Amino acid sequence: MFLCTVTKPGLRQAGALALCAVCLCGTIAAAVHFSGDVVTAGADATPGIETTQDIGTYFTGYGFETDLSTAAVDKVKIPKKWDDSFTAFNQVVQESDLDLSDYKGKTVEKWTLLCPALSTGEQDTYCVLLVYKAKAIGAYLLQKPSGEVTGLITAAKASAEAAAQEETQATAAEPEIEYPTE
Repeated sequence: MFLCTVTKPGLRQAGALALCAVCLCGTIAAAVHFSGDVVTAGADATPGIETTQDIGTYFTGYGFETDLSTAAVDKVKIPKKWDDSFTAFNQVVQESDLDLSDYKGKTVEKWTLLCPALSTGEQDTYCVLLVYKAKAIGAYLLQKPSGEVTGLITAAKASAEAAAQEETQATAAEPEIEYPTE
């Protein structure tokens, strides 16, 4: 046989504990109900760059189709002290609304993918993306073997202008058809 005696102070403590438990459950239920699918203000609005597919999608946003099977990744270090040539390189990177100045001295991933549409038999064009902690920090086009570096915006505008000019020439080359009139 088990016997339990409860005194007045013990009963008050048990009641207070039960009241706290009910309040806690109510608070949790309200939080779950009202949170729904709301994104918190501290959430990252842009997805991170973690896979080769993410990198291909990044360049597709600028109008460049890439060959994902040619993807290569290296680790490179952004120099702490910049000379004039690296400052000029950063200006090319800044065309894509990215900037390397906050990453001086950091080791980053350098992803390289072939861009077949811009490649010729003599020169291959590669899309290069610099990534630090799953965040894109630099992007540019690299011509090999010349080593020429081009900003994404400049290259995208040049490609669009070339396509428009080709279309204009193609329509101008079509003979005008005259239909007989009666």
